[in-house]
Amino acid sequence: MTATPTKIALLLAIAVGTAAATTGQAQAADSEKCYGVAKAGKNDCQTPVSSCAGTNKVDGNGQAFILVPKGTCDKLSGGSVTPKK
Repeated sequence: MTATPTKIALLLAIAVGTAAATTGQAQAADSEKCYGVAKAGKNDCQTPVSSCAGTNKVDGNGQAFILVPKGTCDKLSGGSVTPKK
């Protein structure tokens, strides 16, 4: 089987995607979601009120979160490890 440029590009994309997914899982074990502290446009992921990361339009939105090291959220003013209404 000969490796064509298309096959090489596909294999490279798979390898990079796998590495990124593995890294994300490792970070998740050492971090927690902290709701209510993200500045507008600085949230880390989709929320019920924004379509994806960086699209929150309000500072301190209780539904938007950022990832912080475990144990940090409770130390932040307005921070909560559960979504706020």
